[in-house]
Amino acid sequence: MATETEIAAMRRAVALSGSVGEATRPNPNVGAVVLDAAGAVVGEGRHERAGGPHAEVAALAEAGGRARGGTVVVTLEPCDTTGRTGPCTQALLAAGVARVVFAVGDPTPAGGGAQRLAAAGVTVEGGVLAGEAEAANERWLLTVRRSRPFVVWKVAATLDGRVAAADGTSRWISGPASREDTHRLRAECDTVVAGVGTVLADDPHLTVRDAHGRVTGEQPLRVVVDSRGRTPTGARVLDAAAPTWVATADELGRGLHGGVDLDALLGALWAKERRLVLLEGGPTLAGGFLRAGLVDRVVAYVAPMLLGAGVPALAGTGVATLADHVPLEITEVHRLGPDVRLTARPVPKED
Repeated sequence: MATETEIAAMRRAVALSGSVGEATRPNPNVGAVVLDAAGAVVGEGRHERAGGPHAEVAALAEAGGRARGGTVVVTLEPCDTTGRTGPCTQALLAAGVARVVFAVGDPTPAGGGAQRLAAAGVTVEGGVLAGEAEAANERWLLTVRRSRPFVVWKVAATLDGRVAAADGTSRWISGPASREDTHRLRAECDTVVAGVGTVLADDPHLTVRDAHGRVTGEQPLRVVVDSRGRTPTGARVLDAAAPTWVATADELGRGLHGGVDLDALLGALWAKERRLVLLEGGPTLAGGFLRAGLVDRVVAYVAPMLLGAGVPALAGTGVATLADHVPLEITEVHRLGPDVRLTARPVPKED
């Protein structure tokens, strides 16, 4: 059973893992702490970037010889395969550690580290603060467990849930601070998805731009979901500013409700090594993703205005009664000028 010192070290390791952001993609966010034989912290580290040292290796480097006979506390089971770096099990055995405590088992083929360490005589314990470690690494864990990208639905709406007025006008519902934040969010993602209805109505660019409107930095793949081939040849989303894929039903097949098969779409993006999708528009496409259980996070920019009529944020969700609602857990509330940004995650309903 983990000691109080090891639990405290795991809490620190979780904090380290959650402080990296998206720099490690497509790798996991991992934190590690090294305790010497007396239980004192002598090293800590985190995985900083894909191709860089893993958290255990970074922590062992800081600890040096003080790791011998000690304990390594890490948020993810140490890997036992050689990729761009060597296996962490080898580094742990070379350092002479006596005990390894991890939070979450590795669900990928790189797993098996716990078994390898135990076979070499190292005491191994798993499952310590697993819930906290899962939350800090949820995007990677979901993608590898489900073999599809993590999907964030972004929506800008009025207080009464409208994304456009009755005449179709929608610029600008959200304020400048919210729009700037949207570009930050886009920059974190490797893919932006919108429906052809949004392309026809708004002719969006779907690029990452700076405060002056200039295209800047690495651009995500732009995906237009277009079941009937209605994307105009002159649409801005087809320009040379970023790569674009017009995803059609002829290519991916049709889903249950006649549109593009969304599971197939995400499967194709996974095959293209896309791991973080920003779903930007519009109401019908968002409703389809939600109905299929394919929304993993919601980021809503709520503007302090009322329209009373107009285009709702969601359409075609299949929700007919209150009992059909999609429950959300709000994880963050933040003011952006006059707007409020709400971040939430769907939660399973109780039976």
